[in-house]
Amino acid sequence: MYAIADLVDYYRWREVIAIFVDDDNGRNGISVLGDALAKKRAKISYKAAFPPGAAMSNISDLLNQVNLMESRVYVLHVNPDSGLQIFALAKKIGMMTSGYVWIATDWLPSVLDSMETVNTDTLDLLQGVVALRHHTPDTDLKKSLISKLKSRKDNETSGFNSYAFYAYDSVWLAARALDTFLNEGGNISFSSDPKLQDTNSSMLHFSALRVFDGGDKFLQTIQRTNFTGVSGPVQFDTDKNLIHPAYDIMNIGGFGTRRIGYWSNYSGLSVIAPEVLYMKPPNISSSNQQLYSVIWPGETTDTPRGWVFPNNGKPLRIAVPNRVSYLEFVGKDKNPPGVKGYCIDVFEAAIKLLPYPVPTEYILYGHGDRNPSYDDLTNQVAQNNFDAVVGDITIVTNRTRIVDFTQPYMESGLVVVVPVKEIKSSPWSFLKPFTAKMWLVTGAFFVFVGAVVWILEHRHNEEFRGPPRKQLITVCWFSFSTMFFSHRENTVSALGRLVLLIWLWVVLIINSSYTASLTSILTVQQLSSQIEGIDSLISGTQPIGIQEGSFAKKYLIDELNIAPSRIVTLKNMEAYVDALQRGPKNGGVVAIVDELPYIQLFMSNTNCKFRTVGQEFTKSGWGFAFQRDSPLAVDLSTAILQLSENGELQKIHDKWLLKQDCTAQLDDQDSNKLSLSSFWGLFLICGIACFLSLVVFFVRVFCQYTRFSPEPERVDEETPRDSRPSRRNLKSTSFKDLMVFVDKKEAEIKEILRQKSNKRRRSQSLDEQSSSSPS
Repeated sequence: MYAIADLVDYYRWREVIAIFVDDDNGRNGISVLGDALAKKRAKISYKAAFPPGAAMSNISDLLNQVNLMESRVYVLHVNPDSGLQIFALAKKIGMMTSGYVWIATDWLPSVLDSMETVNTDTLDLLQGVVALRHHTPDTDLKKSLISKLKSRKDNETSGFNSYAFYAYDSVWLAARALDTFLNEGGNISFSSDPKLQDTNSSMLHFSALRVFDGGDKFLQTIQRTNFTGVSGPVQFDTDKNLIHPAYDIMNIGGFGTRRIGYWSNYSGLSVIAPEVLYMKPPNISSSNQQLYSVIWPGETTDTPRGWVFPNNGKPLRIAVPNRVSYLEFVGKDKNPPGVKGYCIDVFEAAIKLLPYPVPTEYILYGHGDRNPSYDDLTNQVAQNNFDAVVGDITIVTNRTRIVDFTQPYMESGLVVVVPVKEIKSSPWSFLKPFTAKMWLVTGAFFVFVGAVVWILEHRHNEEFRGPPRKQLITVCWFSFSTMFFSHRENTVSALGRLVLLIWLWVVLIINSSYTASLTSILTVQQLSSQIEGIDSLISGTQPIGIQEGSFAKKYLIDELNIAPSRIVTLKNMEAYVDALQRGPKNGGVVAIVDELPYIQLFMSNTNCKFRTVGQEFTKSGWGFAFQRDSPLAVDLSTAILQLSENGELQKIHDKWLLKQDCTAQLDDQDSNKLSLSSFWGLFLICGIACFLSLVVFFVRVFCQYTRFSPEPERVDEETPRDSRPSRRNLKSTSFKDLMVFVDKKEAEIKEILRQKSNKRRRSQSLDEQSSSSPS
């Protein structure tokens, strides 16, 4: 039975129907099967028992009954005398066709192995059946025994099944144990048991029976006996069970049977013989379970789904919440089928993708005057009053404990929504695009760059020369006129042009950013309350609105410890608007906590007069709820994924929920302010360019000055010390000369340097002539 449970789990079936003989062997076996399936999260959905020796008409009625049920996986645990007749009836009814699964216990291989040849009529009955046979290794000892038995003239058995080999090994087990018992000093003696007494009219003569005195010791000897027989290793564990029991997984198809794998409690399902795996570490992980392909009833290799809709004419009972608000998601429809909305369209689109028809019946839940409780709705499914719930059902923990959900078809989460108001324009709105630090740094750079350009242009450009007052005005005008690209002074020097080019690039970016930020600030909305998210709500004492029937109330009270007295239940969208606009001081609410899909639709329908604050503080989704272990939940999950991948889910969303987008207006005013952190890279580049230009400029000026300065006059030794120039006067004269030099025009300096160079060459020429003339 544990091998069958692993087989059911391997093919991902969740329910089976057990057909068995109602005797000790049948009841005990099916009981163990139920325990084994429970460990695999599967179950026996129905136990179809019939008494020993039941008439074929009764068995036929039983098969017709189970054929009307949902499960199509049958475990047949019967006696060999009636097993083949059951398959004949099943084929007559049509239960041996495609979609059915038949798993037979070891009685079927025992019957087939006992036959010398299996006739074609019997094989036709068993096409596609999977059966389990005790695994006996193909050893030389086994082959020798079979050959010896078949050569006997008095042989009455045409074939040998696994029970024959076990019986043969059992005789040898008893013989080996008895030999060991005698070698260890055991005696064969019997005594009467007072418990064995004849009863009135009994013909068994219990009083004549004797009990083996060494029975306990002999049993212990049997338990520790260890040898290899024709059935394989014979050894027992502490529970008196064979160590490493194993089965062959057989598939009957075509003109015989074939082995599709093995099962053992050591390695589970495998295509490798158990005796080979015993020499390796055990590995029963799901990824290691393997079987060869199976030919199922109907001669198909596709694994059957294992269930169908019951053939009793009952459609699927679908509960639909009878909402009074947000009818775009789900609600009552005057036209057939009586319900409409986004959720209904998604469900019907997913149903169409299933490879089988699903008859449905929509049943509205609720009186229509208020939104129903969704917790009560899922409880109705768990209590079998409905088969499923289709609607805006949020997947939360307390619901998943009692029902199975499909894959979420819409993301959801709780958010906080508050009212907003338009900002009135301020006379100082033009200052808001930049932070104070940004304004200071920008102004300082305007002055700095103007000064740098003046320094670089002063020696070259007439427009940057003149009286000090005129030059100061020129620097200020040039600096701030670059903001509008309207400076009238032309730059002449290469360094000046470089600095100006970089600065105009910086100004262009700053101007563009300022314009965009100012436009956003003048059109932005501002909160009318101080609520910034769920943390503000938790720390406050003002009333909070929630949607009627939502799980938000339970979450706020149980998880966030918000006082129930603060929770205000609101019926519909109009109640949302009224409560938010009145506010907590006038009997309204400070904010509303609801799921994001509702809030998005609410803000869109109210022209974005409200907005969310903070982040979603729960993460969940909407799904369709089914009864526990319903195969439809899995199949519909796959269908929902297909809808998402092919774009159909988005089309349904756009049909029902595509409204005005309010997300573009959800930015805070402060987020539109531009800070220095966004522009420090630009200022850094401009500053480095100015610094390098000044360095190059002053190095060049210094080099010119060293060539321009006159040579110091020689001081005669006889000159009085008081008449010699002091060191302080020399320094003062040199600095003053430097400033005068810097203030000179570039052309004038070049002319002076050219004249000095010519004079120096003439002096050198005269010196050479005087030295070459005779004395």
